[in-house]
Amino acid sequence: MILLLHNRYRTLGGEERVVDDLKRLIPEYLDEPVEVLQRDSGQISSGSAALGLARGGLDPSEVADAVRRSGARVVHAHNLQPSLGWRALAAARQAGARTVLTLHQYRLVCAAGTCLDSAGQDCTRCQGRDTRPGVRLNCRGGSRAEAALYAASLARWSARLVAEADALTVPSDFALRRLRELQAPIGGRNVAVVANPVYEPVQVANAAAGEYALCASRLTADKGVELAIEACARIKRPLVVAGDGPELAALQQLAARLSSEVRFVGRQTADQLTALRATAAVAVVPSRFAESFGLSAAEAMAAALPVVGFDVGALGGLLAAEQLAAPGDVDRLAELIAKHWGDAALGRTNSEKIARLASPQIVAEQLASLYDG
Repeated sequence: MILLLHNRYRTLGGEERVVDDLKRLIPEYLDEPVEVLQRDSGQISSGSAALGLARGGLDPSEVADAVRRSGARVVHAHNLQPSLGWRALAAARQAGARTVLTLHQYRLVCAAGTCLDSAGQDCTRCQGRDTRPGVRLNCRGGSRAEAALYAASLARWSARLVAEADALTVPSDFALRRLRELQAPIGGRNVAVVANPVYEPVQVANAAAGEYALCASRLTADKGVELAIEACARIKRPLVVAGDGPELAALQQLAARLSSEVRFVGRQTADQLTALRATAAVAVVPSRFAESFGLSAAEAMAAALPVVGFDVGALGGLLAAEQLAAPGDVDRLAELIAKHWGDAALGRTNSEKIARLASPQIVAEQLASLYDG
């Protein structure tokens, strides 16, 4: 039995998709039952969240009880802030489970988790236990009190969190380099690079007959969706935006102001995204921040879509140089969208590349080694 442990975000994104995919992958490829224990930031009061950050987790007995009840031999943890924390991993170990922790982002050091400062620039000012720059710059975008609480929690508990993990994973070589650059408390630990699993869709794209550019993303400032809107407006190409989040109204206003042909379809299921990719001409990944994997890009690649984006984070390892614009260069992004519109040959190359990196079979073999210790 494998128990997946995750604190869902208020704005759902790639990590929730990864947990869902692992729930499918583990029984299919490892022939083991799986359960998911989740908490939801959208249902946690601000007071409880603050207490969880300050204490390093809330009610770890729930995790220990789940391990004992299910007989889980491994607890594979993902996001643990704010309610689970290091205490959840400690409880799992005390109950007899091996603990595996996947570091999907940079929150061992960066309170925002994205290494993007309040001015929208890549930032590595916080280093190790010195998280004070995040307070000064208010990188979480909320109150100063919230920023200070996150900074204090990371400084106090990140090393303890890592210490309670029997094995550590990251989704890309870039993510590991960035964590070391931040002097995250992983020290001399052996950290396994395990890509997020990417399933081949039941329906692949016919890019040559595609009707629009597709941007599938949560609608938050770090994802840069406004840059995709601006780029498509400049070359007068239609764009479909799939996702939801706090930037929706501002993005709709931008599209109206630019008289751009943009269709906002909201958050989509996996099947709905498959259908959208099947009739797209190109996928656009306009992230502002240093992506630790780039799941949206990877899933579009698996669907045999040509993909373009900015050369940030792990996207530089997923996509070839001719698919990448310099960060924030909207003119170049627009050129790439036009150049690769309907580029079926690039789509086939993308599909083959992502299968070699992140097919469920490959990811399962890597996880089996970690789970067995």
